[in-house]
Amino acid sequence: MPTKKPFEVATINVNGVRAAFRNGMGDWLKKSTADVLALQEVRASRADLDELFDQHGGLATQGGKWHILHDEASSKGRAGVALVSKIPALESRVTLGAKDFDSAGRWLEGVFKVGSKKVTVVSCYVHSGEVDTAKQIEKYKFLDAMQSRMAKLKKEQALALVVGDLNVGHTELDIKNWKGNVKNAGFLPEERAYFDTFMGKQGWVDIGRNAHPDQPGPYTWWSYRGKAFDTDAGWRIDYHLATPALAKVSGKYKVHRAPSYDSRWTDHSPVTVEYAI
Repeated sequence: MPTKKPFEVATINVNGVRAAFRNGMGDWLKKSTADVLALQEVRASRADLDELFDQHGGLATQGGKWHILHDEASSKGRAGVALVSKIPALESRVTLGAKDFDSAGRWLEGVFKVGSKKVTVVSCYVHSGEVDTAKQIEKYKFLDAMQSRMAKLKKEQALALVVGDLNVGHTELDIKNWKGNVKNAGFLPEERAYFDTFMGKQGWVDIGRNAHPDQPGPYTWWSYRGKAFDTDAGWRIDYHLATPALAKVSGKYKVHRAPSYDSRWTDHSPVTVEYAI
């Protein structure tokens, strides 16, 4: 009897999906075995996504089709999240926080049927923030709303997964130059406290850290400035946060680091995990 293929999820901050495809994302995609792609910082319309994945997604030549869920940001050309999958979603949800809170383009839930079970996958893009500015206030508002929703989601769904560019390094292992960033957005104690709650009181499991409990990184984002990529002076800010039941069946974890600076098609690396559902 053939072995059942694991359910594979990839999270990718594409840093503008049109530019990513121009720079080589299509070639990576044709080799990928992921069933669901959670994209962040899409910065494009639904029509753009349809065209790009139809023409360069690699499934058309196999007689297949990508199914797309997309939540565009309120401000054109900013943020934007998507779930692009080989199987159609049963349902989706984008509401996060109070009615007067704008989370558009930053939180997208999709429910997928995998075998006989339902799995919720969330593509999340947390604000980058900036200390002592309105951007940091918005980041905290979003993290508050995210914390509330994640508590409910874990109670509602035994098999749930929150993935994406969460723009916070949780511990000193998650940033190469952590000492130089303790007062910067992305590594502030107040931001990291939310992650203490996610992985502590709420009981979510950080799959990447579980796979590498004592190893710095492996990093998933490097600045385009200087020699950050070449010296691996990166940040681990792209996560797979799973409910305990889903974490128990997690398998291969991989950060798809580009072989060279020139071969990058985004400033992040895709992060994939296989789940034996």
